[in-house]
Amino acid sequence: MIVEPSRDWNVFKQIFVDHWQGFKQFRPRYDTPYYEGLVNKMLDCGNPDKMGYLEYRCLECGQGTHRVSMSCKSSLCLRCAKVYVDDWVTQVSKMLHEGVIYRHVVLTVPDVLRTPFYQNADVLLSPFMQCGVKCLDDFFSTVSGKTLKGGYIVVVQTHGRNGQYNPHLHIIATSGGWDAQAEQWVHLGYVPYPMLHKKWQWYALEMCREALKTNEMDDLVKACYAKYPNGFVANVQKGDVPSRYQSLARYLAKYVVSPPISLRRIDRYDGREVTYHYRSHRSERVEWERVDVYTFIGRMIQHSFAKGFKRIRYYGVQAAKTFEKLKGLIRQALAKVGDIVKGAIKIITAKSYRERYRESAGRDPLMCPHCNHEMGVWKVWHPKYGVVYDELDAIRRGRYASTGRSASG
Repeated sequence: MIVEPSRDWNVFKQIFVDHWQGFKQFRPRYDTPYYEGLVNKMLDCGNPDKMGYLEYRCLECGQGTHRVSMSCKSSLCLRCAKVYVDDWVTQVSKMLHEGVIYRHVVLTVPDVLRTPFYQNADVLLSPFMQCGVKCLDDFFSTVSGKTLKGGYIVVVQTHGRNGQYNPHLHIIATSGGWDAQAEQWVHLGYVPYPMLHKKWQWYALEMCREALKTNEMDDLVKACYAKYPNGFVANVQKGDVPSRYQSLARYLAKYVVSPPISLRRIDRYDGREVTYHYRSHRSERVEWERVDVYTFIGRMIQHSFAKGFKRIRYYGVQAAKTFEKLKGLIRQALAKVGDIVKGAIKIITAKSYRERYRESAGRDPLMCPHCNHEMGVWKVWHPKYGVVYDELDAIRRGRYASTGRSASG
């Protein structure tokens, strides 16, 4: 089979349909009920007979109908990603302190640590996120000369732009922190990069040493200190996040909830190999890769974490309980010194299925095409629980007896 150019999301599914069974034999690590479930849900997504559905019908004329398939929510599904991204952007907009400047911080590890991270992801990734927070709190406190508690929305990303394993942290971080003793917010406009690089190296390597406690890791840690005397790479976006947090949140969420590729980047699938393109960090140019199907599937599925693992976490003054407790205090403290950034944060409301459909298709899916009345829920069916709701049954039981309202069955 040759598909060129391949823009249909079914091409991504077809690769798994054709080669998932063979891939499991090639990589037994992924031959588990968990990964089998992720793949099956992704393949069934969009099929109402497999995923369940909500059926709408016009209760005025009885002719207009609309069926909506339930989503699969698999981390391998490219269809479900957009809904998750929109929802997370909404959530982020509610979790940023008004008046506070935020920075986009990226904390990386060198190539030699990628294999240990891949082989021990269940042990290393959670403390990896925590040590990034400890590093930044220590860094901000050292620079200011005060004990500060910053705020951090931490996203762990395990892939580079070409899909290979490359663990690193994206952090939406406050530029400064809360001084509990003085009850004031301390903003830091200056970032001494050499200090941050060295601190991040120490926190990352000591975390690895403590988490694994093996002679091999101990030797690797010593080698990293010797090979990287200036520390590990840590990038801080110089501009403030509030003015562009929506695009940043959308970028981060997209690669957290779905495979590390978009449909427009898959250029060719011939049944044996997949060709796709990406923009290289090193060259800043578009580059192409052609890989065999097992390599492609591996690059997609290796970034699906164990069930229950939270790839997005909130720390410090961004943690839910602390956020509500300090929200008013931080605003008052900033108001006293006139540091509030007016209009920096705009609260975005979550979009419903109806709104998303209207934006993409240009029409309201729940307006009857025959009489132009709004349709209502007629039936809800779930593959596990069966019929959850049946409007026809409600009518038979006399739901509309008092109004005389009826609908054609």
